[in-house]
Amino acid sequence: MMNFFRNKEIKKSLFINILIALTGTIIASLLKTEFGIFTLCLSLIFISTHLITTYRRYKKIYDLSADIDRILHNEDTNISLDKYAEGELGVLQSEIHKMTLHLKEQRQLLQNDKIYLADSIADISHQIRTPLTSINLLVHLLSENDISEEKRLNLNRELLDLLSRIDWLITTLLKISKLDAGTVEFTNERISLSTLINKSVSPLLIPVELRNQTLEIKADGEFFGDVLWTQEAIVNIVKNCMEHTDDHGKIRICANENTLYSEIIISDNGKGISQKDLPHIFERFYKGENSDDKSFGVGLALSRMIITKQNGTIKAENNSDGGASFIIRFYKGTI
Repeated sequence: MMNFFRNKEIKKSLFINILIALTGTIIASLLKTEFGIFTLCLSLIFISTHLITTYRRYKKIYDLSADIDRILHNEDTNISLDKYAEGELGVLQSEIHKMTLHLKEQRQLLQNDKIYLADSIADISHQIRTPLTSINLLVHLLSENDISEEKRLNLNRELLDLLSRIDWLITTLLKISKLDAGTVEFTNERISLSTLINKSVSPLLIPVELRNQTLEIKADGEFFGDVLWTQEAIVNIVKNCMEHTDDHGKIRICANENTLYSEIIISDNGKGISQKDLPHIFERFYKGENSDDKSFGVGLALSRMIITKQNGTIKAENNSDGGASFIIRFYKGTI
């Protein structure tokens, strides 16, 4: 109650009402004493009624403020604001209810982000720890005095390969994080599908030749989008096909354009994708049962992110005659 009378507006209102009551009482008393007494009693009833209704409204606002404070400080997230739905606080209650629902959703999203970040850090640390363990072992072997020159060269090659894999993993994860954060601005450039594919696979021509594999490209039409990022997506898919195709195997890339989309189909005659892995093949850090120890499970995830960010789709399926196919479509309009 003391806090109630500390409110400046209430004190001001009470002062004005008392002043009016006294003025009216004095004027009425000058006319007749009974009129003065009647005016004073009526004024006291009016002032008391005004104070009671104002106090109840003040208390509702105070209670509403306290409930909101508990919600904001997570003291009680299950507080119902429905008791304020009636009367003059109804509109305010409705807006505050919307705000609290929005805050709860945001809190849940933040919690999910924290869980996702913790899982991602755990996955990344696991992925990096494996090659680091191997590097530590190789460095220990290289420090031995009686190591032969041939063995030293082999260990150096293995060491460089592991360092290259870690560098690729970190670079890929940085690209994924940029796409996750939405900081990548895709540019639009028109280029022939033939040029796009040839530029994309150029870093893999030597590894394909060393494996005695055949890379066949047949492309017609144009592509409109971010060339550099799309090259990144294509090279990761072709690399995946190359790694899952035996020596002397064949990788085929067919591309064409129609009025709706530009399509790129990358296929191989390798082992194919198991039915268990097929629904998860584009998930981050997922490694299928046919993956080798060098796989990190991020290349295809990055490819899918790049493609979908450019109004595209990607689908993986097994060929009827063996091997797997990746079907990429970049749509010219909203799908």
